Amino acid sequence: MTQDTCSNVSSPRWFHRARLLEAAPTAMQLWEMAIRFTLNLLIITILVGLVGGVVKTFMDLRLLLSTDLEVALRHIIVDTLTILAVVEVLKTTLTYCSDGRVRVTFIVDTVLVVMLTEIISRWFSGGEWQQFAALAGLLITLGAVRVVAVRYRPVTGPAVQPPSQMSLSFP
Repeated sequence: MTQDTCSNVSSPRWFHRARLLEAAPTAMQLWEMAIRFTLNLLIITILVGLVGGVVKTFMDLRLLLSTDLEVALRHIIVDTLTILAVVEVLKTTLTYCSDGRVRVTFIVDTVLVVMLTEIISRWFSGGEWQQFAALAGLLITLGAVRVVAVRYRPVTGPAVQPPSQMSLSFP
C-alpha cells in the first residue's frame, strides 16, 4: 500500500468533507465567474451587432443609385457613426474584462461619440434649435468631465507629478 492509500483509509470522514468544502468555489468566485460569463455573452452580442451594422451600411450603398446623393450619404454617415459608437462600447467592455474596472474616460468617450452621432443625425433631419442647444450643453459638460477625468486620473507608476506643479498635460 502506498502512503496515500493508507492515509485515506485511516482519515476520518469529516476530513474528506472539509476537503470537498475547501474545493468548492466561494461566493466571490461564483460572482466573478457569472460576471465573466455575462460579459462574454455581451461581447458576442456586440460583435454580432457590429457585423450586422456593417452589412446594413453596405446595403445602404444601394441608396446611392436609387435616391438623392445627399439622402444616401446621410444614411451612410449616420450608420458609420453608430458603428463607431458600438466600437466604443466594445472597447469599454473589453477594458472592464482586462482591468476589472471601467475607466471614466472610456465611458465619457463612448457617450461623446453617441452624442455626436445624435447631433449629426438631428442636423441632417432638420431638428429645432432647442434640441441643438440641449445637446451642445450636454457635449460641453461631457467635455469638461473628460478633461477633469484625464487631469485628475489615478496615477500608477513612478511618473507622479508633485501636487504643487500646475502644468497641463494631456496623454
